[in-house]
Amino acid sequence: MTAKLIKGTEIREQILAEIKEEVEKIKAEHGVVPGLVTILVGENPASVSYVTAKIKTAKSLGFKEVQDNQPDDISEEALLELIDKYNNDDTIHGILVQLPLPKHIDEKKVLNAIDPDKDVDGFHPVNVGRLMIGGKEVKFPPCTPAGIQEMIVRAGVETEGAEVVVVGRSNIVGKPIAVMMMQKGPGANATVTVVHTRTKDLASHCKRADILIVAAGVPGLVKPEWIKPGACVIDVGVNRVGEKISEKTGKKVAILRGDVDFDAAKEIAGWITPVPGGVGPMTITMLMKNTLNSLKYKLGLA
Repeated sequence: MTAKLIKGTEIREQILAEIKEEVEKIKAEHGVVPGLVTILVGENPASVSYVTAKIKTAKSLGFKEVQDNQPDDISEEALLELIDKYNNDDTIHGILVQLPLPKHIDEKKVLNAIDPDKDVDGFHPVNVGRLMIGGKEVKFPPCTPAGIQEMIVRAGVETEGAEVVVVGRSNIVGKPIAVMMMQKGPGANATVTVVHTRTKDLASHCKRADILIVAAGVPGLVKPEWIKPGACVIDVGVNRVGEKISEKTGKKVAILRGDVDFDAAKEIAGWITPVPGGVGPMTITMLMKNTLNSLKYKLGLA
């Protein structure tokens, strides 16, 4: 039996429609909309592309969107002053500094300068602490893990008491999704194991998983025989493994592969995410949800 596809592209549209409806209601009742500023330093092509997608999504939802582009030679002091300006701007509810930053700027210092109550990426140590405590303390869960949890819930996968195995221990995906899945509450209450490159017998751990979340950045790492029949497989990996000519545009495009052998895994798993079109579309979506929630906290609506 072929696994059910959990399509991030479809779930994204559902969530964005819900956000847009809430934005319109808040605007009508309170006369304000969520404000998001994206700060881009330099002209890194990947960063420009990603920021452009964020801007387009924010505007489509009726947000106030401020795009603040800065030259790559901006001083660290000037960038910190810019962040402070937006920290004190009541019309801005989310501040996002696009990474990576030039080498002369301390990324950690910059991210820590953002007001935790406007840190919609969820990277500030205060928000990491809130995530660890869980419950009502959590304001801004990191966007990719939040997207993963939404996908699991909306696919109808049972998490309570489930064996969850997370492959990867990054601060952006592995650690936070492990914490989120073990918390008390809906979409969680799971028993979580985190494995990584130093884990002995990686395969045996993966075989136990009712829900297998793979975020290792290694194409085809998880073999089909590592997957428990009927398990939910969330593949976070997006690895460039070559190029091809697009049939639509005639231009070169990257060939992308996940961390899981998709074609074989889909014949064993109960649910599985494709690459591309799986977890990827959820990251910006959850960024928008965090920005909306920031405004709701300010208005006492959340």
